[in-house]
Amino acid sequence: MTETQTVTVPHLGGTQVGYRMPEPLDGSKPTLVMVNSFSTSADLYTPQFEDEGLKNSANLIAIELFGHGQTRSPSEQFTYWDTAIANLQVMDALGIEKAFVLGTSQGGWVAARMALLAPERVLGIIPLGTSMDYESKRSHDLGCWNGDEACSPVIEQFSAPVGDDWTVPGEFTDFILSAGIGGPTSEEQRQHWHKLHRQDYSGDAGRRRLLMAAINLRDRDGLHGRLAYITCPVLWMHGTADQVYSVANAQEEIALFTNSKDAKVQVVEGGQHFLSASHPDDVNAAAAEFIGTWS
Repeated sequence: MTETQTVTVPHLGGTQVGYRMPEPLDGSKPTLVMVNSFSTSADLYTPQFEDEGLKNSANLIAIELFGHGQTRSPSEQFTYWDTAIANLQVMDALGIEKAFVLGTSQGGWVAARMALLAPERVLGIIPLGTSMDYESKRSHDLGCWNGDEACSPVIEQFSAPVGDDWTVPGEFTDFILSAGIGGPTSEEQRQHWHKLHRQDYSGDAGRRRLLMAAINLRDRDGLHGRLAYITCPVLWMHGTADQVYSVANAQEEIALFTNSKDAKVQVVEGGQHFLSASHPDDVNAAAAEFIGTWS
Protein backbone atom coordinates (compact mmCIF):
# COMPACT_ATOMS: atom_id res chain seq x y z
CA MET A 1 0.00 0.00 0.00
CA THR A 2 1.28 3.45 -0.92
CA GLU A 3 1.99 5.90 1.88
CA THR A 4 -0.05 9.02 2.50
CA GLN A 5 1.44 12.06 0.78
CA THR A 6 0.79 15.76 1.33
CA VAL A 7 0.26 18.74 -0.93
CA THR A 8 0.02 22.38 0.14
CA VAL A 9 -3.00 24.36 -1.08
CA PRO A 10 -3.72 28.08 -0.56
CA HIS A 11 -6.93 27.78 1.49
CA LEU A 12 -6.84 29.23 5.02
CA GLY A 13 -3.36 30.64 4.58
CA GLY A 14 -1.68 27.53 3.22
CA THR A 15 -2.96 24.11 4.26
CA GLN A 16 -1.03 20.85 4.04
CA VAL A 17 -3.54 18.26 2.87
CA GLY A 18 -3.01 14.52 3.26
CA TYR A 19 -3.97 12.29 0.34
CA ARG A 20 -3.31 8.78 -0.89
CA MET A 21 -3.25 7.39 -4.44
CA PRO A 22 -2.44 3.71 -5.02
CA GLU A 23 -1.27 4.34 -8.58
CA PRO A 24 -0.12 7.32 -10.68
CA LEU A 25 -2.83 9.37 -12.33
CA ASP A 26 -3.95 7.88 -15.66
CA GLY A 27 -5.46 10.56 -17.90
CA SER A 28 -7.40 7.97 -19.88
CA LYS A 29 -9.56 7.08 -16.86
CA PRO A 30 -12.06 9.08 -14.81
CA THR A 31 -11.11 9.88 -11.21
CA LEU A 32 -12.87 8.98 -7.96
CA VAL A 33 -12.12 11.23 -4.98
CA MET A 34 -12.91 9.58 -1.62
CA VAL A 35 -13.55 11.51 1.61
CA ASN A 36 -13.24 9.69 4.93
CA SER A 37 -15.48 9.50 7.98
CA PHE A 38 -15.07 11.06 11.44
CA SER A 39 -11.67 10.51 13.08
CA THR A 40 -10.52 8.12 10.34
CA SER A 41 -8.01 8.74 7.55
CA ALA A 42 -7.22 7.67 4.00
CA ASP A 43 -6.61 4.24 5.51
CA LEU A 44 -10.39 3.79 5.64
CA TYR A 45 -10.36 3.19 1.89
CA THR A 46 -7.83 0.36 1.85
CA PRO A 47 -10.56 -2.07 0.62
CA GLN A 48 -11.18 0.27 -2.33
CA PHE A 49 -7.48 0.67 -3.12
CA GLU A 50 -7.12 -3.12 -3.19
CA ASP A 51 -10.08 -3.76 -5.50
CA GLU A 52 -8.86 -4.41 -9.04
CA GLY A 53 -12.26 -3.80 -10.64
CA LEU A 54 -12.62 -0.37 -9.08
CA LYS A 55 -8.99 0.55 -9.85
CA ASN A 56 -9.54 -0.42 -13.47
CA SER A 57 -12.62 1.83 -13.59
CA ALA A 58 -11.05 4.98 -12.20
CA ASN A 59 -8.07 6.70 -10.66
CA LEU A 60 -8.56 6.49 -6.90
CA ILE A 61 -7.55 9.25 -4.48
CA ALA A 62 -8.51 9.58 -0.82
CA ILE A 63 -8.25 13.14 0.56
CA GLU A 64 -8.18 13.66 4.32
CA LEU A 65 -10.43 16.30 5.88
CA PHE A 66 -9.33 19.16 8.07
CA GLY A 67 -8.62 17.69 11.50
CA HIS A 68 -7.94 14.23 10.08
CA GLY A 69 -4.95 12.15 9.02
CA GLN A 70 -2.01 14.18 7.77
CA THR A 71 -3.97 17.36 6.96
CA ARG A 72 -2.65 20.38 8.87
CA SER A 73 -3.84 23.98 8.68
CA PRO A 74 -2.47 27.22 10.15
CA SER A 75 -6.06 27.94 11.23
CA GLU A 76 -7.44 26.06 14.23
CA GLN A 77 -10.95 26.97 13.05
CA PHE A 78 -12.45 25.14 10.08
CA THR A 79 -15.74 23.77 8.78
CA TYR A 80 -16.82 21.18 6.22
CA TRP A 81 -17.00 23.94 3.63
CA ASP A 82 -13.26 24.50 4.15
CA THR A 83 -12.58 20.83 3.44
CA ALA A 84 -14.70 21.01 0.27
CA ILE A 85 -12.75 24.05 -0.95
CA ALA A 86 -9.38 22.50 -0.08
CA ASN A 87 -10.33 19.23 -1.83
CA LEU A 88 -11.03 21.14 -5.03
CA GLN A 89 -7.65 22.86 -4.66
CA VAL A 90 -5.98 19.45 -4.22
CA MET A 91 -7.59 18.44 -7.52
CA ASP A 92 -6.08 21.58 -9.07
CA ALA A 93 -2.65 20.79 -7.66
CA LEU A 94 -2.73 17.21 -8.94
CA GLY A 95 -4.07 18.12 -12.38
CA ILE A 96 -7.52 16.59 -11.90
CA GLU A 97 -10.01 18.66 -13.86
CA LYS A 98 -13.14 16.67 -13.03
CA ALA A 99 -13.99 13.81 -10.67
CA PHE A 100 -16.63 11.70 -9.07
CA VAL A 101 -16.72 12.06 -5.27
CA LEU A 102 -17.51 9.28 -2.79
CA GLY A 103 -17.83 10.14 0.88
CA THR A 104 -18.49 8.10 4.02
CA SER A 105 -20.66 9.72 6.74
CA GLN A 106 -19.23 13.27 7.06
CA GLY A 107 -17.50 12.60 3.75
CA GLY A 108 -20.95 12.40 2.17
CA TRP A 109 -21.85 15.94 3.04
CA VAL A 110 -18.41 17.11 1.97
CA ALA A 111 -19.08 15.45 -1.40
CA ALA A 112 -22.35 17.39 -1.62
CA ARG A 113 -20.56 20.63 -0.75
CA MET A 114 -17.99 20.00 -3.47
CA ALA A 115 -20.81 19.50 -5.99
CA LEU A 116 -22.39 22.76 -4.84
CA LEU A 117 -19.16 24.75 -5.06
CA ALA A 118 -17.96 23.35 -8.40
CA PRO A 119 -20.88 21.78 -10.30
CA GLU A 120 -18.87 21.85 -13.53
CA ARG A 121 -16.13 19.71 -11.97
CA VAL A 122 -18.06 17.09 -9.97
CA LEU A 123 -19.45 14.43 -12.29
CA GLY A 124 -21.43 12.57 -9.64
CA ILE A 125 -21.48 11.90 -5.91
CA ILE A 126 -21.75 8.66 -3.94
CA PRO A 127 -22.71 9.41 -0.32
CA LEU A 128 -22.38 6.42 2.03
CA GLY A 129 -24.17 6.15 5.38
CA THR A 130 -24.72 9.87 5.65
CA SER A 131 -27.25 12.65 6.23
CA MET A 132 -27.77 16.02 4.60
CA ASP A 133 -29.38 17.53 7.71
CA TYR A 134 -28.09 19.28 10.79
CA GLU A 135 -28.89 17.73 14.18
CA SER A 136 -32.61 18.36 13.77
CA LYS A 137 -35.65 16.91 15.50
CA ARG A 138 -36.78 15.65 12.09
CA SER A 139 -33.58 13.65 11.80
CA HIS A 140 -33.88 12.21 15.30
CA ASP A 141 -37.54 11.29 14.76
CA LEU A 142 -36.49 9.27 11.70
CA GLY A 143 -34.17 7.10 13.79
CA CYS A 144 -30.87 8.96 13.40
CA TRP A 145 -28.62 9.35 16.42
CA ASN A 146 -28.64 12.46 18.56
CA GLY A 147 -25.32 14.06 17.70
CA ASP A 148 -25.62 16.60 20.50
CA GLU A 149 -25.80 13.83 23.08
CA ALA A 150 -23.06 11.79 21.39
CA CYS A 151 -20.57 14.58 20.70
CA SER A 152 -20.97 16.96 23.64
CA PRO A 153 -19.30 14.60 26.18
CA VAL A 154 -16.42 14.09 23.72
CA ILE A 155 -16.06 17.84 23.25
CA GLU A 156 -16.05 18.38 27.01
CA GLN A 157 -13.53 15.56 27.51
CA PHE A 158 -11.09 17.00 24.96
CA SER A 159 -11.45 20.69 25.87
CA ALA A 160 -8.61 20.89 28.41
CA PRO A 161 -4.94 21.23 27.38
CA VAL A 162 -2.78 18.09 27.65
CA GLY A 163 0.92 17.26 27.61
CA ASP A 164 3.12 16.08 24.77
CA ASP A 165 2.78 12.45 25.87
CA TRP A 166 -1.03 12.44 25.47
CA THR A 167 -2.70 10.11 22.96
CA VAL A 168 -6.38 9.64 22.29
CA PRO A 169 -7.92 7.24 24.85
CA GLY A 170 -8.53 3.69 23.72
CA GLU A 171 -12.19 3.82 24.74
CA PHE A 172 -12.73 6.56 22.15
CA THR A 173 -11.32 4.30 19.43
CA ASP A 174 -13.50 1.42 20.61
CA PHE A 175 -16.55 3.70 20.45
CA ILE A 176 -15.74 4.67 16.86
CA LEU A 177 -15.26 1.01 15.91
CA SER A 178 -18.57 0.08 17.50
CA ALA A 179 -20.55 2.89 15.88
CA GLY A 180 -18.76 2.65 12.54
CA ILE A 181 -18.51 -1.06 11.79
CA GLY A 182 -20.37 -2.75 14.64
CA GLY A 183 -17.11 -3.52 16.42
CA PRO A 184 -13.86 -5.02 15.15
CA THR A 185 -13.92 -8.41 13.45
CA SER A 186 -10.55 -9.36 14.95
CA GLU A 187 -8.07 -8.20 17.57
CA GLU A 188 -5.68 -7.40 14.73
CA GLN A 189 -8.23 -4.99 13.23
CA ARG A 190 -8.87 -3.43 16.63
CA GLN A 191 -5.15 -2.85 17.25
CA HIS A 192 -4.73 -1.42 13.74
CA TRP A 193 -7.36 1.27 14.39
CA HIS A 194 -5.92 2.01 17.83
CA LYS A 195 -2.48 2.52 16.28
CA LEU A 196 -3.88 4.86 13.61
CA HIS A 197 -5.75 6.94 16.18
CA ARG A 198 -2.65 7.25 18.38
CA GLN A 199 -0.61 8.38 15.37
CA ASP A 200 -3.13 10.99 14.22
CA TYR A 201 -4.21 12.32 17.62
CA SER A 202 -1.27 12.76 19.98
CA GLY A 203 -0.04 15.70 22.02
CA ASP A 204 -1.99 18.91 22.53
CA ALA A 205 -2.06 19.68 18.79
CA GLY A 206 -3.70 16.31 18.14
CA ARG A 207 -6.22 16.93 20.91
CA ARG A 208 -7.13 20.30 19.39
CA ARG A 209 -7.62 18.79 15.92
CA LEU A 210 -9.89 16.07 17.28
CA LEU A 211 -11.79 18.61 19.38
CA MET A 212 -12.51 20.82 16.37
CA ALA A 213 -13.49 17.78 14.28
CA ALA A 214 -16.05 16.86 16.97
CA ILE A 215 -17.34 20.44 17.15
CA ASN A 216 -17.77 20.40 13.36
CA LEU A 217 -19.72 17.15 13.53
CA ARG A 218 -22.07 18.35 16.25
CA ASP A 219 -22.57 21.93 15.04
CA ARG A 220 -22.65 21.42 11.25
CA ASP A 221 -25.09 23.29 9.03
CA GLY A 222 -27.77 21.40 7.11
CA LEU A 223 -27.96 21.34 3.32
CA HIS A 224 -31.70 20.90 2.71
CA GLY A 225 -32.15 24.33 1.15
CA ARG A 226 -29.17 23.80 -1.15
CA LEU A 227 -29.72 20.26 -2.46
CA ALA A 228 -31.86 21.47 -5.37
CA TYR A 229 -28.70 23.17 -6.72
CA ILE A 230 -26.92 19.82 -7.14
CA THR A 231 -27.35 18.75 -10.76
CA CYS A 232 -25.00 15.77 -11.03
CA PRO A 233 -26.21 12.19 -10.52
CA VAL A 234 -26.38 10.91 -6.93
CA LEU A 235 -26.03 7.31 -5.75
CA TRP A 236 -26.71 7.23 -2.01
CA MET A 237 -25.80 3.87 -0.47
CA HIS A 238 -27.06 3.09 3.02
CA GLY A 239 -26.78 0.01 5.23
CA THR A 240 -29.68 -1.46 7.18
CA ALA A 241 -27.42 -1.88 10.26
CA ASP A 242 -26.23 1.74 10.25
CA GLN A 243 -26.24 2.84 13.91
CA VAL A 244 -25.89 6.56 13.22
CA TYR A 245 -28.18 7.53 10.33
CA SER A 246 -31.26 5.64 9.18
CA VAL A 247 -32.40 4.27 5.85
CA ALA A 248 -35.67 6.15 6.40
CA ASN A 249 -33.75 9.43 6.54
CA ALA A 250 -31.85 8.60 3.35
CA GLN A 251 -35.05 7.73 1.53
CA GLU A 252 -36.66 11.01 2.58
CA GLU A 253 -33.67 13.22 1.82
CA ILE A 254 -32.95 11.76 -1.63
CA ALA A 255 -36.17 13.41 -2.80
CA LEU A 256 -34.59 16.82 -2.10
CA PHE A 257 -32.13 16.39 -5.00
CA THR A 258 -34.84 17.69 -7.31
CA ASN A 259 -32.53 18.84 -10.12
CA SER A 260 -30.11 15.93 -10.13
CA LYS A 261 -29.78 14.02 -13.43
CA ASP A 262 -30.53 10.89 -11.40
CA ALA A 263 -30.79 10.45 -7.64
CA LYS A 264 -31.48 7.17 -5.89
CA VAL A 265 -30.86 5.26 -2.68
CA GLN A 266 -29.33 1.78 -2.79
CA VAL A 267 -29.97 -0.11 0.45
CA VAL A 268 -27.30 -2.61 1.53
CA GLU A 269 -28.60 -5.39 3.77
CA GLY A 270 -26.56 -5.60 6.96
CA GLY A 271 -24.40 -2.64 5.98
CA GLN A 272 -22.83 -0.65 8.81
CA HIS A 273 -22.27 3.10 9.13
CA PHE A 274 -18.78 2.98 7.60
CA LEU A 275 -20.22 1.13 4.63
CA SER A 276 -17.05 1.25 2.53
CA ALA A 277 -15.30 -0.72 5.30
CA SER A 278 -18.07 -3.10 6.35
CA HIS A 279 -19.36 -4.01 2.85
CA PRO A 280 -16.60 -3.07 0.40
CA ASP A 281 -17.69 -5.54 -2.30
CA ASP A 282 -21.12 -3.88 -2.55
CA VAL A 283 -19.66 -0.38 -2.54
CA ASN A 284 -16.88 -1.14 -5.01
CA ALA A 285 -19.17 -2.81 -7.54
CA ALA A 286 -21.80 -0.07 -7.31
CA ALA A 287 -19.20 2.70 -7.57
CA ALA A 288 -17.60 1.12 -10.64
CA GLU A 289 -21.01 0.78 -12.32
CA PHE A 290 -21.95 4.37 -11.43
CA ILE A 291 -18.69 5.73 -12.82
CA GLY A 292 -19.10 3.64 -15.98
CA THR A 293 -22.62 4.96 -16.49
CA TRP A 294 -21.90 8.64 -15.94
CA SER A 295 -18.30 9.19 -17.01
